[in-house]
Amino acid sequence: MQGADQGNTGELIGEGLRVGIVRARFNDAITSKLAQACLAELDRLDVEETDIRHVTVPGALEIPIALKAMAESGDFDALVALGCIIRGETYHFELVANESGAGVTRVSLDTGVPIANAILTVENEAQAWARADEKGHDAARVAVEMANLLEDLS
Repeated sequence: MQGADQGNTGELIGEGLRVGIVRARFNDAITSKLAQACLAELDRLDVEETDIRHVTVPGALEIPIALKAMAESGDFDALVALGCIIRGETYHFELVANESGAGVTRVSLDTGVPIANAILTVENEAQAWARADEKGHDAARVAVEMANLLEDLS
């Protein structure tokens, strides 16, 4: 088709990318597993360890402000948000899930820095463990793909 956008072919090129990771310590064992999977995938995609900055914050609601500081620094091609929110008996789950997600999106749109959102929102701990490895890998892949795409578009 003439004039069709060839776009990104899906090849993920991590070499030379600078990636920031913000991980919530709340539900630490699960978010640590997310981080391990994310870091392993970034390594597999040839993102150098020295090009990764990994910081932690107390919980999911604090993730957006750390992402904003990283995005505004100009030091990163992509960012990753890692957290785990498990439904409890109160409305607090919805508040934290909605506000953290909206904050992550707002930071990305306001700064133009792509953010892979891997803040798990699950019903129970078993669901979190079942998703942690895959979502950590996915977050790394999304960050690299979006950094590649935005580079191609600029």
